[in-house]
Amino acid sequence: MIVVDDEPDQLQAFRLNFRRDFDLRLAGSGEEALKMLEEVEAAVLLTDQRMPNMTGVELLERAKVVRPDTVRMVVTAYKDASSILDAVNKGDVYRYVVKPWNADEMRITIRRAIERFELVKENQRLVVQLKAVNAYLQEEIQEEYDWSDVVGTDGGLKQVFEDLRKVASTRSTCLIRGETGTGKELVARAIHYASPRADKALVKLNCAALPEGLLESELFGHEKGSFTGADRRRLGRFELADGGTLFLDEIGDVSQAMQAKLLRVLQEREFERVGGTETIKVDVRVVAATHCALEEMVQKGEFREDLYFRLNVFPIQIPPLRRRKEDIPELARFFLKRHAAEAGRFQLEDFAADAIARLASYPWPGNVRELENVIERAVILCTEGSRIHADDLRFLDLGARRSLSDREPVPEDGSLPQALERIERDELVRAMEEAKGSKAAAARILGINRSTLYYRLRKHGLAERYGLPPES
Repeated sequence: MIVVDDEPDQLQAFRLNFRRDFDLRLAGSGEEALKMLEEVEAAVLLTDQRMPNMTGVELLERAKVVRPDTVRMVVTAYKDASSILDAVNKGDVYRYVVKPWNADEMRITIRRAIERFELVKENQRLVVQLKAVNAYLQEEIQEEYDWSDVVGTDGGLKQVFEDLRKVASTRSTCLIRGETGTGKELVARAIHYASPRADKALVKLNCAALPEGLLESELFGHEKGSFTGADRRRLGRFELADGGTLFLDEIGDVSQAMQAKLLRVLQEREFERVGGTETIKVDVRVVAATHCALEEMVQKGEFREDLYFRLNVFPIQIPPLRRRKEDIPELARFFLKRHAAEAGRFQLEDFAADAIARLASYPWPGNVRELENVIERAVILCTEGSRIHADDLRFLDLGARRSLSDREPVPEDGSLPQALERIERDELVRAMEEAKGSKAAAARILGINRSTLYYRLRKHGLAERYGLPPES
């Protein structure tokens, strides 16, 4: 609260009467009060009317521009009807108080003014939250979802479906495990839309896509001025997901400092925005996903054990596509229907037997995501007939990738990350060979940008082999 008066004894009277009730800032002029308003957002501005250089009404007019939500009050010893009218019309005052004022009455008036301010701010917060949540809900509505989007019953997927239906009706935290491209986000969507929270927002965040500073702001929001560029308050994903579900993808990639903050939200269901002091309570169901071996990370001290147990209340393991070979034809036909319609190739109805055989013999290191990309590309290449043939899949170079039987088996003893590293290296070599050494073409084949390709080639010791310039 800012109190403005050019008479020091009046300011002293306010200090003595109200210092224990309110957070007071005292100003001897309108100019000084405006500087205060620029620095902080005050709930109440109470000013004397008759002051040199700038009257109370002039101060209120300027304050209305600087801080429109601050509740404005005028106090004066003069019962001047014209100044009262000016204050009401120009300064948009909440109360006009005549001296001498009664301390008890003034205390009640100030408290009501603060309540008015807090009500306005809460309404603004709710409007912002509703708009943000509505945006998420609109996105989900546009991607209308039902269980038919989850295709396949082979390789243990039937048991996954049964588990999903059981856990969906609860509020338990779920941890979805599986290799990249197996459809972990699709499973998270299935859990949300089969739950009692289906009419609320499903909010998603890829934890690996953001540096730690931005990740904290995305998760918990921030207050205006909390860091450079924070020109307004922003709600985080936890607030946006209040009452609904928050899907945290790649949870194994968050720092230990962020792990501690996530643990607190899971335990206490409360947090503070970045740069803020207000504790915000939320009711959010968390569904996390990772391709990392979290147990190994816990043993190495890279992932908090207590957070792991909080996340792993209901684990869901998604089998890779190479262990679901009977699902490949059904999945391929599902993606064919989708992409044929999008491309306007309505004549495409099915696959020829040689195409199905080619798809079934491929090891699919990129899992379902890679299969969908392959089908989309085949739809583009197939310009004649109603079926996709093996020749339309000629870019699927089985020789360069080696057959599944020739590959080293993916171990079941916790060394999955090493196996994934080998698969990634194989993919890089295949793409570079298919592109005949063209890095731009290889990046397009892999669906990544060139800087990512350069990084991965260096990571696997392939830079010199393919003429990559040394890192500057």
